[in-house]
Amino acid sequence: MTLLPVWTEQIKYLVGIFAILNPLGAIPIYLSMMTDRRPAVMHRTALKASVAVAVILTLAVWTGDGLLSFFGIGIPAFRIAGGLLVLLIAIAMFGAKTSPARHTDAEQAEAEAKNDIAVVPLAIPLLAGPGSISLTIVDAHQVVSLSDKIVFSLGIIGVAVIVWVVLRMAEPIGQRLGTGGLNIATRVMGLILAAMAVQFMADGMLELFPGWSR
Repeated sequence: MTLLPVWTEQIKYLVGIFAILNPLGAIPIYLSMMTDRRPAVMHRTALKASVAVAVILTLAVWTGDGLLSFFGIGIPAFRIAGGLLVLLIAIAMFGAKTSPARHTDAEQAEAEAKNDIAVVPLAIPLLAGPGSISLTIVDAHQVVSLSDKIVFSLGIIGVAVIVWVVLRMAEPIGQRLGTGGLNIATRVMGLILAAMAVQFMADGMLELFPGWSR
């Protein structure tokens, strides 16, 4: 495999991961959680949440295959299940809503009563929830060599840095884009995710039932 296709695939994977993290769509929830908090507290929370996202998804890259093997789950079946989960999240994003798979009303109420929300529920499950973890495991399975997996992990850290920048500037971004702009961005990312989810499920079905490709 030449260098260009490898980088093209890596970028495609990282775009999908950024889309499902959807930090722009998380801005309204983040700001509501941080009501009456000092700017220093907000900035510290954004940093801790981004580091947690990087750690969670990097762990998924390196331990995902082993975890599936431990439970006897094949990648084709996981592709279908993960694709279905991602599709449900994408459908919620079409309506500019947060899927219950990522964040529930009960978690929102609990978060508002907590002093530190950086790791739970902001990093997980709002950002790095089941959908993004599933997507990362499926993508990491396609990265064969050790060097490519290291590059993929560094790319995830880069995505986490972008998440930190977005959360760090949540107030000015929210004011500039407004509700309409944030909703448009969420719907565009939802469209990307929906297409990826369908592809995941299709690939999984063809691996389970190779005769269907004839």
